[in-house]
Amino acid sequence: MENTSEYVLQTRLHALAASRQGKLSLYEEGQAPQGERVRLVWETQATEELIFTRLAVLNCAVAPLVRSNALKGLELVSKGQDNLPAAFDGVASLEVFPVTESLPSLRHPGLLVMDMDSTAIKIECIDELAAMAGVGEAVAEVTERAMQGELDFEQSLRQRVAKLAGADSGIIDTLCARLPLMDGLTEMLAELKAHGWKLVVASGGFTPFVGHLKATLGLDAAFANELVIADGKLVGEVTGTVVDADFKADVISRLGDEYGIKDGQRLAIGDGANDIPMVQRADFGIAYHAKPKLAAAADARIQTLDLRVLPFLLQA
Repeated sequence: MENTSEYVLQTRLHALAASRQGKLSLYEEGQAPQGERVRLVWETQATEELIFTRLAVLNCAVAPLVRSNALKGLELVSKGQDNLPAAFDGVASLEVFPVTESLPSLRHPGLLVMDMDSTAIKIECIDELAAMAGVGEAVAEVTERAMQGELDFEQSLRQRVAKLAGADSGIIDTLCARLPLMDGLTEMLAELKAHGWKLVVASGGFTPFVGHLKATLGLDAAFANELVIADGKLVGEVTGTVVDADFKADVISRLGDEYGIKDGQRLAIGDGANDIPMVQRADFGIAYHAKPKLAAAADARIQTLDLRVLPFLLQA
């Protein structure tokens, strides 16, 4: 949160609390009183106005959440019978997170394992490669079914890769040069790095792309599948151990131990059904603009805003 917007938000909260005569009180993050707890994250002034309209009739305690990006956040604790999540129904461009357990700490080292396609980047790499190879529609249909959890991942991977046989391997370098990073990714990673977090990509995609992200973003590790290339052409096969759902889940445990990350500090974030084991293995699993099966399995769901939301899900 920028200093100016932080000051304005604090000023508004103090004024509202003074006008509510004890029905709305303020506290500092980390010192929440007992009660139902919820976190709100937003960006626009229009959303903020609606939030304050709802706060004006609630009986609750409020703490501002200060983070190193332009989003704004509040934590609320009910002081009465108000259903806090329901109190903000219908407010557009607002993330609402009920807090039902202890949150990981932002200010202590942790591990974040990210899916790549449609999480760390905005595209599905295999679909883009297929489009460049002239088989886009056939591959995209299989990708969607795999993301929804309708197909076995390894089976679907091999089926899709086979359709790339004969394509010029130069399409890989072309795509690497224009990988579109997910909105908010660099800000989110910078904030976690500042507190000593280990940052990892584990992807069912391909090694050239995760390698590019690792080098560009300064990640600690990256895992993906290896495409077979011969005579400058894609063979239509992958080699070595397939990075599937179970492999991604094992990355959480293996690197958590290797890096000496304490229990409670191991996070995962993804968007598709193939991320369910990883998200469930993590101490705190996050679904990002996710397919329904993953959303149902995760501890938290980012549904409206971008990756800058993630630090607001941690305890500062």
